[in-house]
Amino acid sequence: MTTTPNAVSLTIAVLTFNRPADIAEVLPLLLDQAASVRDRADARVLVIDNEPNASARGVVQNAAEAASAARRAPGIVVHYVHEPIAGITAARNRALDESRDSDLLVFIDDDERPSEAWLASMLDLQARTGCAAVAGPVASEFEVQPSAFIAAGRFFVRVGHATGDSLDVAATNNLLLDLRQIRAFGLSFDAGLGVSGGEDTLFTRQIVAHGGQMLWSNEARVVDVVPRARLTRRWVVRRAFSSGNSWSLTSLMLAEAGSERWLVRLRLTVRGLIRAAGGLARIVAGLLTNRLDFRARGLRTLARGAGMVGGAWGYTYREYRRVEAD
Repeated sequence: MTTTPNAVSLTIAVLTFNRPADIAEVLPLLLDQAASVRDRADARVLVIDNEPNASARGVVQNAAEAASAARRAPGIVVHYVHEPIAGITAARNRALDESRDSDLLVFIDDDERPSEAWLASMLDLQARTGCAAVAGPVASEFEVQPSAFIAAGRFFVRVGHATGDSLDVAATNNLLLDLRQIRAFGLSFDAGLGVSGGEDTLFTRQIVAHGGQMLWSNEARVVDVVPRARLTRRWVVRRAFSSGNSWSLTSLMLAEAGSERWLVRLRLTVRGLIRAAGGLARIVAGLLTNRLDFRARGLRTLARGAGMVGGAWGYTYREYRRVEAD
């Protein structure tokens, strides 16, 4: 099957950092996705390797050659790029730069696996509505069974929506962008958030602030493969703290300097304190009633509230800090 003359140009970007097995597994799936939409998009796969030593280069080359030898997704190009600057924003901005000739860009992470309808669902919704962005659900599967505490706290349960719902914010681990609108808005990922995270929160909130429409596609599902190292109480609580912290930091960045920023700071402080107090009360209730779910969800709420208060007053939690970034 050949691409139709009026097809949009599409880049499927996957960012990778020191996950050779993951990138080797997901790359053939992305080639299949690109081939499945030939009738509506001229698609290619872009790999951004953010590991300092470009460790994914050989893995990507071998996977692409294996797919070619098996005549899997013939004609689909795999483009490998090494981004030596450490940090998630450098990698995401490199993907934007490498996609400068594309109409659309889709982000997916190397530890995710797309469902069969993933890409087609995103493209269909964007084509019907002309929206600036489409986000989809991320479901978690686990390398090992989560502890009772993590399961009770619902730390990996994400908020869902109905297809077509408008969004105010989204993550970039399952996101389609209309680059024609993104360029018109003059947007890129903020380099100052490279080690703290929250770059996707700020970026997608900026899309909406510029008047862009961001919609949800419930059919564009990916599965997040959660490794053993993330299934600890320490990791999930820190992630909850980081979520609250990045929300406050990006809210301040979006606010006008002066009195408006101070009002936002105070509002975030109050909301964070209320959330933290509610979480603490739930922990106490859980201790008194021997309810594990109360204790676990209370701790998650307390951590997010504490992160909000810290972010409101300038504290930045460096979630993606690496040794070489110090």
